[in-house]
Amino acid sequence: MLDARVRRRFARNRAAVAGMTVVAALVLFALLGPVFARHDPYTSDFVHGVTPTGLPVGPSAEFPLGADRLSRDVLARLAAAGRLSLLIAVASTAIATVIGATVGIVAGYYEGERAPRIGRLRLDVDGALMRAVDVMLAFPFLLLVMAIGSALEKTTAVTIFVVLGVTGWLGMARVLRSKTIQVRALDYVVAARALGQPGAYIMIKHVLPNVAGTLVVLAKVQVAQMIVADNVLAYLGVGIAPPTPTWGGMLFDGQAYLSAAPWLVAAPGATIVLAVWGFNMLGEGLRDALDPHET
Repeated sequence: MLDARVRRRFARNRAAVAGMTVVAALVLFALLGPVFARHDPYTSDFVHGVTPTGLPVGPSAEFPLGADRLSRDVLARLAAAGRLSLLIAVASTAIATVIGATVGIVAGYYEGERAPRIGRLRLDVDGALMRAVDVMLAFPFLLLVMAIGSALEKTTAVTIFVVLGVTGWLGMARVLRSKTIQVRALDYVVAARALGQPGAYIMIKHVLPNVAGTLVVLAKVQVAQMIVADNVLAYLGVGIAPPTPTWGGMLFDGQAYLSAAPWLVAAPGATIVLAVWGFNMLGEGLRDALDPHET
């Protein structure tokens, strides 16, 4: 739980509060969308969802956000896509957070020294882990994800969030390594090491609680990055296949009707922008609130 000072600093940050409000609204919309939507997101209504000229109908009482090219309710599909996108973003962030935290803390803890001997082998753990991170960072994140996604015969929500999770932890690991190096120099951590306490115990008992605030902030921002990555994959056709609705897939389908039915692009595009902005503002607000130098 955040202490009173952190909550006060966060509450004074209007952008952070606005970001939290947007995130909460998107979550509620994704969860409660089926309650307000009058149509199933997968069902076409060729009676009410198409104009006499054959174009999708615009926003109306029957279709609050209009209908798509197959006469399906855009509002219902937007909510369904939101549930899927948020699920993928949170699950992939959880995987990336576990991997990034483990690699970053272990590398930072053993920075400048050798790890305990394993048989006759004594590795430079920090050097080995960071060189692996450097090699993986040489590949653009989205390009790497697209290559892996294209190599898969069938993409499901599980495969998408696993791929995003196992490729999205690199930046987090570097930040947590730097934070761990600072924490390792604290007096009680030095004393624990001098007393001969095991490295794993010190990392879990002393280091992890001190980097937890940074970890939470990074995770909030990571969710926004995962939302972008997931929907870029869907837009490029290497994400979850239709008819499952995705914001990126809805953007791709709607671009052919940009002039005749702009709501097909505006609705998913605005939702992606709001989701990314909301999570970024929430993460930055938490970062500022948790900064001990802030008053």
